[in-house]
Amino acid sequence: MQGTQVAAGYQLQQFGSAPSGPPRREMANPEVVTSSCSFHQEENGRTFNQTTSPSEELLLEDQMRRKLKFFFMNPCEKFWARGRKPWKLAIQIIKLAMVTIQLVFFGLSNQMVVAFKEDNTIAFKHLFLKGYVDQTDNTYAVYTQNDVYNQIIFAVNQYLQLRNISVGNHAYEGKGTEQSGMAICQHFYKQGNICPGNDTFDIDPKIETECFSVEPDESFYIGTLEENKLNLTLDFHRLLTVELKFKLKAINLQTIRHHELPDCYDFTLTITFDNKAHSGRIKISFDNDISIKECKDWHVSGSVQRNTHYMMIFDGFVILICSASLILCFRSVIRGLQLQQEFVNFFLLHYKKEISVSDRMEFVNGWYIMLIISDLLTITGSILKMEIQAKSLTSYDVCSILLGTSTLLVWIGVIRYLSFFQKYNLLILTLQAALPNVVRFCCCAAMIYLGYCFCGWIVLGPYHAKFRSLNVVSECLFSLINGDDMFATFADMQRKSYLVWLFSRIYLYTFISLFIYMILSLFIALITDTYETIKHYQQDGFPETELRTFISECKDLPNSGRYRFEDEPPVSIFCCCKK
Repeated sequence: MQGTQVAAGYQLQQFGSAPSGPPRREMANPEVVTSSCSFHQEENGRTFNQTTSPSEELLLEDQMRRKLKFFFMNPCEKFWARGRKPWKLAIQIIKLAMVTIQLVFFGLSNQMVVAFKEDNTIAFKHLFLKGYVDQTDNTYAVYTQNDVYNQIIFAVNQYLQLRNISVGNHAYEGKGTEQSGMAICQHFYKQGNICPGNDTFDIDPKIETECFSVEPDESFYIGTLEENKLNLTLDFHRLLTVELKFKLKAINLQTIRHHELPDCYDFTLTITFDNKAHSGRIKISFDNDISIKECKDWHVSGSVQRNTHYMMIFDGFVILICSASLILCFRSVIRGLQLQQEFVNFFLLHYKKEISVSDRMEFVNGWYIMLIISDLLTITGSILKMEIQAKSLTSYDVCSILLGTSTLLVWIGVIRYLSFFQKYNLLILTLQAALPNVVRFCCCAAMIYLGYCFCGWIVLGPYHAKFRSLNVVSECLFSLINGDDMFATFADMQRKSYLVWLFSRIYLYTFISLFIYMILSLFIALITDTYETIKHYQQDGFPETELRTFISECKDLPNSGRYRFEDEPPVSIFCCCKK
């Protein structure tokens, strides 16, 4: 089992590589050296460089074996071998705790932001959409001309009376001493003469736009449909869309209870009446574009500002810990690559053989690369979080993605240290061994899956809500693979076309049978077979590669003292437990 690369990468000359003068005292007796890690040249029939003596060749082999064996030791073995403290292990444990605490605090703050956005959006829908009921966004529409005018007039009146009817701290957007108003725009064809009764039409597809604005005024009221003061006239035969666009402002005061400074919010609201289909049904949609910014002038009594400073100091410590982890992991990766090149040159010089790609990849520690990525994400996310707390930026979504992904990688990285123990290493070894076959299997299965996606979208899309777009089709089919919502998928199919209804039955039955009973079963069998193979290897031994065979000829134990330098102090038994 491959160990860690902590404190690896010492150069060959540190072990005393082929000196021109007398060898070091530790390696002065060739019999002592070859008793544990070396063997005779004649027994193996290897070809050596003829410019050095046999004893020097054996000394070089012995040094390389020890160097490689030390490189693949776990942190505790390295401590017993050379007294190296497991700094990276300690830093990863500290980083795990600090990053998790940081994520929890930011998650609580982000939840308040998201909740405030959603609550305001729902409140605006009830304020400006006449007769709105929750969870009816996809079906909210009007069907008569009077209903269209009533909806527009209702929204305008509610906007003008906002201060008197809203229970929130909403206000109009101010531009200097004035306030911005509501823009009402209609988009229509330039010219159109449509006569469905005669099956004739004459239309100019060029789109024109007419707009006017309503300025907020508490004393102004446009009245009912009969008292219409907007002077708005809509030609429904040419009408495409009507848009009501206006801006409101609010302050999120609930963050004060959690010892955070409040944010100022700008809401850009758009009510759209969609008549592009000219089907007799005008859909009404509501869009809320939210931006967060620092309040211009604020004052909070108490300890809110002090707590904000404490959180920024904590974020600074997180950045410091992640920077140390980044430097150590990057150094280990570089040393691994250096040792890889040194071993390749050594094997080519002394054995006249090239090292395989799999043996070369043994020196590239994927765990360290993952930790480097995690550290970079954490540092970037922490800086962004500090800017958010200082009210310089408001990129909550970007920060949450960075911190969430980095925390995920940090917790996955903990598995690396569990992999040093055989009973805990089974999951990692199974995933590593099964990954190539799983990727190839998924590529083949994806071709069939995509074929079903395109087929379902083009055939069943007009008749089934779950097949209206490729994204929705993919989600529906993936749910069917996992046994979710099967009956509803069958039952929701419209029967307007018997041929399509019959095709849908054949389509769904073949897809479910193929993917659940065959492809999914083969996928599970692939993982199970790899699992059994790994268990067999753990009992009888893993297949030996050239690299492992070369290292295995060194029988020195970590606490034998042969990995230490003469100037290094002895190891204390109280610093690290023997594995």
